[in-house]
Amino acid sequence: QVQLVESGGGLVQPGGSLRLSCVASGFTFSSYAMSWYRQAPGKERELVASINGGGGSPNYADSVKGRFTISRDNAKNTLYLQMNSLKPEDTAVYYCNTRRVRSEYWGQGTQVTVSS
Repeated sequence: QVQLVESGGGLVQPGGSLRLSCVASGFTFSSYAMSWYRQAPGKERELVASINGGGGSPNYADSVKGRFTISRDNAKNTLYLQMNSLKPEDTAVYYCNTRRVRSEYWGQGTQVTVSS
């Protein structure tokens, strides 16, 4: 079965950096696009970034362009999100996601809190 396990969240000061990881199992990782989403308290879940199976064609939400970088290591079945210049408004639970034609899969999420 598909499993996605995120890690790397934590508390960081404004302007700081974090790198999130998502280890995938149960499917051929390199064959599928992957995405990062986030959900802040009281808000809907939103797409942060996505990347295709080969590691190309990254897409970013306007709010994170130039600060966040999505990447993947297909040999390690791992998706990454490098987050720089973090702002308080980046505070959220961050989720790893992969979609199929009739379904989608989510990790359990990792909390990122940006605060002084």
